[in-house]
Amino acid sequence: MALAIFDLDNTLIAGDSDHLWGEWLCGEGIVDAGAFAARNARFYADYCAGTLDIHAYLAFALAPLRGRTVTEVERWQQRFLADCITPIMLPAAQALLRRHRASGDTLLVITATNEVVTRPIARALGVEHLIGCGVEVVDGVYTGEPVGLPSYREGKVDRLRAWLEGRKETLADATFYSDSHNDLPLLKRVDHPVAVDPDPELAAQATASGWQIISLRS
Repeated sequence: MALAIFDLDNTLIAGDSDHLWGEWLCGEGIVDAGAFAARNARFYADYCAGTLDIHAYLAFALAPLRGRTVTEVERWQQRFLADCITPIMLPAAQALLRRHRASGDTLLVITATNEVVTRPIARALGVEHLIGCGVEVVDGVYTGEPVGLPSYREGKVDRLRAWLEGRKETLADATFYSDSHNDLPLLKRVDHPVAVDPDPELAAQATASGWQIISLRS
């Protein structure tokens, strides 16, 4: 029994849920499609380049939630899951989760995408534990403000450390699966780093370090 940690976007699913959420909001007319889509695309390019200002991005991404009730957003979440996420779920990823579950491992998704987007996805994948960027709710209404340390790059390491301390667990014999060079800080801290359909920078690091490289899209 050990900890099996999974990045979400482009790892367990064949796409980026954060970016797709922005596109879905545009398509539904919830945001101004022209202005929002352009900024959404720029932020995604910054993420891929490893230059994302996570605080600026969260301010942008969470703004459409401001003043919306939890109940209203739950309806969005259900429609987004059906429209955009279910079609890009990967059978091989679900099989991988089942293997770890059958081995008695603790399954954890850790992602830089906010919990509004990712909580329903983790639930649909059958993963109980999630660390994502927190979103503030006051009296059942979203404020549009982030909560806590963003789980991005080194922030994933810090958030995971706090999670482990709260459960009195360690990273001993842990495995972490990710597609992105943005996750190198955490990949370098686990006993079993696995590059999943990696971007070029992560592929090069994994090859140089002798890490396992797999595909869940074949």
